[in-house]
Amino acid sequence: MPGAQTALNYRAPSPGRELCSPTSGCPGLALIPSLVALRVGSGINIYQPAPPTGPTQQPLETLGNFRGWYIRTEKLPQNLSWTVKQQCVDLLAEGLWEELLDDEQPDITVMDWFEDSRLDVCVYELHVWLLAADRRTVIAQHHAAPRTSGRGPPSRWVQVSHVFRHYGSGVRFIHFLHKTKNRMEPGGQRRTRVTDSSVSVQLRE
Repeated sequence: MPGAQTALNYRAPSPGRELCSPTSGCPGLALIPSLVALRVGSGINIYQPAPPTGPTQQPLETLGNFRGWYIRTEKLPQNLSWTVKQQCVDLLAEGLWEELLDDEQPDITVMDWFEDSRLDVCVYELHVWLLAADRRTVIAQHHAAPRTSGRGPPSRWVQVSHVFRHYGSGVRFIHFLHKTKNRMEPGGQRRTRVTDSSVSVQLRE
């Protein structure tokens, strides 16, 4: 639309949508055309420390709405582990078209917030791939493993973001993956939390 900017933002898909997995591929997220960002986990005040929570023995899937996420665990030494959550966006299925993606190459913005849980030196990783139609060929990618300073209030929210620009033609899928660190304690698992995960495509004049 001339003179306006539209963002396609993802949220967890509706019940019954297939999960993304390494074997079955990534069928996509629900994309909502909107001028206002819609994010997974919205409603938490990111300007205040994360509310206190203790260790739990409950599976992650029982602690929130994780429809559409493919979730697995990576074991680490010293009672640590990663929770790995991932999804893929099928851009054509969600309303974009090949000429727009190839000729205009609209900006693609990825944003996430993680809790400075201080369970380890690095408690969060972000990995994003822009994929071709075969869902295997990588056209552009971004990887981040931020380390917090340890200063400031514990459990504060830390923002991670990246904008893909001029990434080249052929992008049809966005594969989003983040990892959060856990530590096993006598009472159960203490987790690093994330909120307001978002992927948006900015359509411009």
